[in-house]
Amino acid sequence: MKKLICLLGLVTLFITETASAQQKLPKLMLRLDDIGMCHAVNMAMQKMADTKMPFSASVQFACPWYQEAVEILKKNPQISVGVHLTLTSEWKNYRWGPITGREAVPSLVAKDGYFYQSTGAFAKSGYKLEDVEKELSAQIERAQSSGLKIDYIDPHMGIALSTPELRALTEKLAAKYHLAISTLSEVVYFGETYHEMWGEPVATKKSAFLNYVSTKLNPARPNMVVIHVGLMQPEMNALFDMNSDMMNGKDGKPLTSLHRQTELNMMLSPEFRAMVNKKFILTNYTQLIKEKGLASMKKETVKN
Repeated sequence: MKKLICLLGLVTLFITETASAQQKLPKLMLRLDDIGMCHAVNMAMQKMADTKMPFSASVQFACPWYQEAVEILKKNPQISVGVHLTLTSEWKNYRWGPITGREAVPSLVAKDGYFYQSTGAFAKSGYKLEDVEKELSAQIERAQSSGLKIDYIDPHMGIALSTPELRALTEKLAAKYHLAISTLSEVVYFGETYHEMWGEPVATKKSAFLNYVSTKLNPARPNMVVIHVGLMQPEMNALFDMNSDMMNGKDGKPLTSLHRQTELNMMLSPEFRAMVNKKFILTNYTQLIKEKGLASMKKETVKN
């Protein structure tokens, strides 16, 4: 009996010390962007969902494949869902436009009736704030009517936070729909650090990611890393990025598919999985909002 009591005591001590050690680990939030953009992106998210690791998924509810994304997300409550506020359509032969209709928001569409293909084109388009508000409100309302619990909003390609006026509008929408705003670079709302893998060359992407999450996370703040995933399939291989030369080779061959498959692979890698609960704790916006509360959200400029 004494041996059993002693053993139970040791087990309790081990559990307590383990929990205490984990509380001191930095918190890492992975945010997967552009979900719902296409089938290959959704299937990549499915592979991440199958791990049951918590993460955040920013869904483009203006895109053709958002309904498939909704089906996946409904089966995976460990994923925090956000609306990836979309005002551009950046691919050469794959386009989308406003869900309100081109006649309802004429200042947001190019001559072909779709969203503009670059941030620069949007900025010079003469867009009207009332059209932006109408369209982004419709995207949020589509998301909330999908049956998913929506936690936050964030800007596709940074546009919805790119000027003081657009930022004020985004903050207005967040307050109206009782949502958080996910960070963009140095503009943060819950004190998060910000890092993204998009611009890292394919050859060094995995090593740079593993180095960052193992040695550079801030233990005093939530650490958010933006990820873009996709499967190297014909659908994804054909996408030519009209907004960035980096995503296309000198021979004109699209590289987006390779970049996105590489980012998926690095998160599914044994090296990354081995770090979970040892180098960091994985969390998401659902938990962050629960811990801090929406009332604590405030804009601040922070250099990461």
